[in-house]
Amino acid sequence: MSRRAPVVAGLALVFPLLGCGSPATVLGISPYRMEIQQGNFVSKDSVSQLKPGMTKEQVRFVLGTPLVTDIFHANRWDYPYYREPAGGKREEGRLVVYFDDGKLARIEGEGIPAAQPSGGATK
Repeated sequence: MSRRAPVVAGLALVFPLLGCGSPATVLGISPYRMEIQQGNFVSKDSVSQLKPGMTKEQVRFVLGTPLVTDIFHANRWDYPYYREPAGGKREEGRLVVYFDDGKLARIEGEGIPAAQPSGGATK
């Protein structure tokens, strides 16, 4: 028998194990996971700047361009937000802004974070 036989036999046993588990559990390293962000980031600080009676342009300046505008509901702007940090817990939020005669009438929202994420996302 040659000297390579034990090495080949060892590799033949290790490679099937790599398919059974994640690389992190078998090799002790973790794969790269990127941060995923979709939508406009709207913080509580931004929402606190909104005042009833503001024009659509003023709201757009504070919050950014709405992600969802509907031609059937022209007086409603939606700001959905989704962020999944690498290896972290998913964050979701949604802010809905309603207008009456072109002026800010009311705001509804859920899951709005207090501070901007570390990724430095822009509005």
